[in-house]
Amino acid sequence: MGHLKQFPTKDGFFGEFGGAFLPPQLEPHMKEIADAYERLAVDGSYIAELRYIREHFQGRPTPVQHAKNLSEKMGGAQIYLKREDLNHTGAHKLNHCMGEGLLAKYMGKKKLIAETGAGQHGVALATAAAYFGLECEIHMGEVDIAKEYPNVVRMKLLGAKLVPVGFGGKTLKEAVDSAFASYLEQADTALFGIGSVVGPHPFPRMVRDFQSVVGFEARDQFQAMTGNDPDHVMACVGGGSNAMGLFSGFIDNEDVKLYGVEPHGTGTELGKHAATMTYGKPGMIHGFKCMLLTDENGEPAPVHSIASGLDYPGIGPEHSYLHSIGKVTYGSASDDETLKAFYALSKYEGVIPALESSHAVAYAMKMAPQHPGESILVNLSGRGDKDIDYVTEKFGFGDDFEL
Repeated sequence: MGHLKQFPTKDGFFGEFGGAFLPPQLEPHMKEIADAYERLAVDGSYIAELRYIREHFQGRPTPVQHAKNLSEKMGGAQIYLKREDLNHTGAHKLNHCMGEGLLAKYMGKKKLIAETGAGQHGVALATAAAYFGLECEIHMGEVDIAKEYPNVVRMKLLGAKLVPVGFGGKTLKEAVDSAFASYLEQADTALFGIGSVVGPHPFPRMVRDFQSVVGFEARDQFQAMTGNDPDHVMACVGGGSNAMGLFSGFIDNEDVKLYGVEPHGTGTELGKHAATMTYGKPGMIHGFKCMLLTDENGEPAPVHSIASGLDYPGIGPEHSYLHSIGKVTYGSASDDETLKAFYALSKYEGVIPALESSHAVAYAMKMAPQHPGESILVNLSGRGDKDIDYVTEKFGFGDDFEL
């Protein structure tokens, strides 16, 4: 039996990770979502409508590009990009947001509620809400609102109500806390649109399934382009939705090596990185068990990344399981390496990547010289429009950049 059919279990576990550890008042609502998804995942009309949306609204399939100039600069392996930045709204997030919006419509819900970090999930969910005629409420940390202002503008234009989160670290973890609290009061009429392969069951499975279109497309496209499968497949990992989407197309192929790239930030001390696999241990957060960065009191630790979409102390339970069995290699890229990749792809390929995606590009740039004659497929999970003001104001235009 293939991995995707084997995991998760009916209770939402990937090995020891996952599950649904919820306050009693939320249990019936999560069961309602799980039951609805189980039913609709094999419903022909639901699947047909989602496929129509992907082709005629999202613009799928997105292409695979050979990054020829960057490959020549780095030497060694040939680097390819799965261009999720060309998906409508500029990132992979719409793949699961349209699925969640359609699920809400079929369930008779009136509103979508979610957290967002970099703002891409918030924009995508606000887009889905507008498309399906639903209300939308997005919770976002005040730090991220300042960093990712272009996405704040987009969410408001799309009709979403933006709720600033000003407690704790004022970033992604606190946005999740705030959104969950709000959902608790509205669960009868609203659907929580979790933004990654995290949270209680059924969300890790549901979001992975919606994102698997990325991996299945990429596998077929790469074979059509080259006649082979890629040797190495990699994606950035915060919660891990874009990575699980890409990995889904290759996870049962023993000849393809998989890599998740985490943010190593500016140092090894707690609060200077979000490298959960490197420094974390099993723990509980937001209703599920996963690898987790914790402080001296065992609480979720403060984290940092130059990329707002990656600064989460936990990680998806499926990633935690794949790490525990050695199926996926989890590496990291620092803020400096990420910036270098951001400038490199912009200047050599004419593609301005999101800072999140730049982590995976940075890892590919490190790997390429060591693997001559091989191929690396990177998920370019989002475009950098949202990051250009922050990057240029803080770091400049890369005029002095060179490899």
